[in-house]
Order: sequence, then C-alpha cells, then structure tokens
Amino acid sequence: MTQKSFAFVSGIIFTIVALVHLLRLALGWDITIGGWLVPMWVSWPGLIIPGILGYGGLKLGTKS
Repeated sequence: MTQKSFAFVSGIIFTIVALVHLLRLALGWDITIGGWLVPMWVSWPGLIIPGILGYGGLKLGTKS
C-alpha cells in the first residue's frame, strides 16, 4: 500500500467517524458503554477532530 492510498483510506475512515458523530448530534442517539451514558458533548470533539483528519487524509490521498 502506498502512502497516497493509505492517506486516502484513512481519510475515508475518519470522515465516516465524523459523520456518525454528526448523526448522533442531529438525531439525539444515546450511547451506553458499560452502564455509563456517554454525554452528547463528547460527540463535538468526535466530530471536529476526525473531520479535520478526514479532510487532510482525503486531500493528501487525492493530490496529484
């Protein structure tokens, strides 16, 4: 796997993670881990950080 394809695949994965967090915020999905209800504010950094990483990965992966 080349660095370019790795960056592209990583960008897709991070973008999917960001979109799932966006859906959680928009639709109000609850997440429970081991009996602990994960607060909604956790999805804000879960949207922003993978969103930035996804954009960077896709940008590097599609660079000519």
